[in-house]
Amino acid sequence: MILSITLSADWIQKIIQADQELFLLLNKGYTNSFLDAIFPWYREGNAWVPFYLFLVVFSILNFGKKAFPFILFAVITIVLTDQISSSLVKPFFERPRPCRDPYLMNQIRMLLNGCSGGYSFTSSHATNHFGFAVYLLVTIGSMIGKWKYLLLVWAATIAYGQVYVGVHYPLDIFFGALLGSLIGWITGYWHNRTAEKISLAEIYNTI
Repeated sequence: MILSITLSADWIQKIIQADQELFLLLNKGYTNSFLDAIFPWYREGNAWVPFYLFLVVFSILNFGKKAFPFILFAVITIVLTDQISSSLVKPFFERPRPCRDPYLMNQIRMLLNGCSGGYSFTSSHATNHFGFAVYLLVTIGSMIGKWKYLLLVWAATIAYGQVYVGVHYPLDIFFGALLGSLIGWITGYWHNRTAEKISLAEIYNTI
């Protein structure tokens, strides 16, 4: 029993160490001046307010009576992803951010004015954006066709920006993406089940 606990602790420590090494590689190794200028604002939720407003206006103009449940479930998705990540997962694991870790804080490239408060695992940025991306993929993915996968690329680049600027580890991003994707799939599924899935016919009927 004691041996198995020791082995488990050793494996966890090895995983954490590998995560830190990968973080330093991404944060300090694969960098350039263009990404240095882009990621500090690209990763911010406020930078995407025009996109969110576009989706609201687009749904109101094209989805008819289905616009309200579509928007409501989108809001529910964001609330769930943010609260589960920030209020449940982070306080449970209490993992310090790399910019607050005594071992790493003097080694990293910090591209923000200051280190964000709170804990690191899981990344709320990753959880929120993957949750929203998967929700859109499940609810209106059929309207977008193959372009729907760009939503995942969008979420992934924002999540990666958290590592690049120095406030999250890769595992924070990975598990945040998994958590957000699960929540987005669940809310998208329940939207389609209770409010009916939105199709291209919704747009054609409004033209």
